[in-house]
Amino acid sequence: MDSLITAAARALAAGDPIGALKRVALRDDAPALALRGIAMAQLGDLARAKTLLRSAARAFGPSEPVARARCVVAEAEIALVSRDLGWPVKRLDSARATLEAHGDRINAAHARYLHVRRLLLIGRIDEAERGLAEVDPASLPPALRTTHELVVAGIAVRRLRAKAVRAALARAERAVRDAHIPALTAEVQSAFVVLNAPAARLIAGGAERLLVLEEVEVLLASNTFVVDACRLVVRQGSTVVSLATRPVLFALARALAEAWPGDAPRDTLIARAFGSKFTDESHRARLRVEVGRLRAALESMAEVTATKRGFALKPRGARDVVVLARPVEDEHAGVLAFLGDGESWSTSALALAMGTSQRTVQRALDALGASGKVQAFGRGRARRWVTPPVIGFTTTLLLPAPLPID
Repeated sequence: MDSLITAAARALAAGDPIGALKRVALRDDAPALALRGIAMAQLGDLARAKTLLRSAARAFGPSEPVARARCVVAEAEIALVSRDLGWPVKRLDSARATLEAHGDRINAAHARYLHVRRLLLIGRIDEAERGLAEVDPASLPPALRTTHELVVAGIAVRRLRAKAVRAALARAERAVRDAHIPALTAEVQSAFVVLNAPAARLIAGGAERLLVLEEVEVLLASNTFVVDACRLVVRQGSTVVSLATRPVLFALARALAEAWPGDAPRDTLIARAFGSKFTDESHRARLRVEVGRLRAALESMAEVTATKRGFALKPRGARDVVVLARPVEDEHAGVLAFLGDGESWSTSALALAMGTSQRTVQRALDALGASGKVQAFGRGRARRWVTPPVIGFTTTLLLPAPLPID
């Protein structure tokens, strides 16, 4: 490798894409194409970066498997940043195996982190945690150690473990000082901002207040009867009942919890559960059926008793009943949560991450676009959707991940 290629590679490692391009911008040999591609990616021109990296992989040819594998890893990183979640993961796994077989442990570790970050993004937390456990960050350079700790923090956030998040971010802050990469430093600082932002609203006794992640963790670890509107579960201590697939029962549980220690009128429950402004005997009969199902679902945690004007919730072992709600409630809050990271998303990537259909996502995006909350650019398969982050609020509790059930 000649001196210009070496100097360009060092500039890229230090987060200086302009310095790298000054050395290889006019060259079309395989190493120069690869470095130009990485530089363009760092500058934000992802389409051009992808083209250059593919050209570099072809130019290296089958006789240079390590170089080709590095190009694949760089292309996978671009796919992750551009939220191309349908990018073939098997190519990345094959590239990682090649790098490990040839002793390039640093790029192999980088490939694994890309895979783990993708798993984290689509809510497959257990798989992400297992993948992360296979990497020892101690011998890695500062930039990758920072990445490791950011992934650890991301998993801990989704597990609602605030102390573990702060510890991981503290380690990331120490590592990023040695990395001297401004973009990575900004990412660590952004993670601290998210951690300290309100994560949920507590509704109890007719009053509301915002909670940060530590307060949410403390609440869920207590013996309080919690109707969690962020994850669509009801929990008390270690007992958790998911109502994610039973929206009518969850609506009833939330209405009863908001009315506690009093009762909720039948008309209110019918409106909340069935969306009906008018009630008749058929609605009342249906309400009795659904309340019976709710009694059965919450049997180990609470009673649902009939009163003169409606129904009341009586927890068996808890002294308090609260509702944990999103800091900002919107019909399409799940879509906004993903778009809130500031990246551009396609409908297919959003559908994959949310575990729903593209048509459902498209309808949500159309509604959000009509209200000015999101914007689209590009056409056809290149169409992407963006929105600025919601200032002052974290979207942690809107993202799809199960609560830990111990």
